[in-house]
Amino acid sequence: MAVIELTGLQLTLALGLMAIAIALSAWQRLGLTGSLAIATGRTVLQLLGVGYLLAVVFAWRSPWAVLGILGVMLTVAAWVARNRISKQVKGLLVLVLGTLLASTALTMAYIILVVMRPEPWYEPRYLVPLTGMVLGNTMTAAAIAGERLVNALQQNRTAIETHLSLGATPAQAIHPYRREAITAGLIPTLNAMMVVGIVTLPGIITGQLLAGADPLNAALYQMMIMFMLAFATLLAALLITLGLRRRFFNAAAQLIVP
Repeated sequence: MAVIELTGLQLTLALGLMAIAIALSAWQRLGLTGSLAIATGRTVLQLLGVGYLLAVVFAWRSPWAVLGILGVMLTVAAWVARNRISKQVKGLLVLVLGTLLASTALTMAYIILVVMRPEPWYEPRYLVPLTGMVLGNTMTAAAIAGERLVNALQQNRTAIETHLSLGATPAQAIHPYRREAITAGLIPTLNAMMVVGIVTLPGIITGQLLAGADPLNAALYQMMIMFMLAFATLLAALLITLGLRRRFFNAAAQLIVP
């Protein structure tokens, strides 16, 4: 069965759902009318822009164009994660940028060069969507873990300094808080892995099914993606908490809280 391509009329009909949602918000006086309207407008503009841009990149098939797209995605993700963690920690944007770059690059290098091995390696049909998934999840994991650790260090300063005064190293003094932060960063990915295929059908398997792919092959792709996300999010959470630990202690192992 051929793929059903949406026309402008069908998209307008789908947009009717948002019109109903805005009307319901106004009727119930929820105060969400403006937010829903802005979110709808941004969704349309952003996805149309991305669609046209990716069409050009896919047709061009240039490694520099693909890497340029990924660079923009990385920069935006790092900025968003940094704002979520804290705006007071100096050099945090560089730390977040390095964390996302390392975790995403290592994951994608393994998947592209070892597992999938497309020709060429920068094939945008594979590299762009898969990197986007990994980058989005590492951004979330780094933001959650980083925010949780920063808050823990600020709220438990006395307990940490007590451990330091008793001879504990900075790593030992904050280990419980770092472990909790890393666990929190992995919760979205672990929850998704627990119910995938039973409660939810994620984007890749849904997209492939809509495109007419074999259901078993779509399930295998989704398995690979879940393994990618688990590794990448764990690495991102580890790196961001390690970097924050180094920024919250000076050379004399004294806790420095912004």
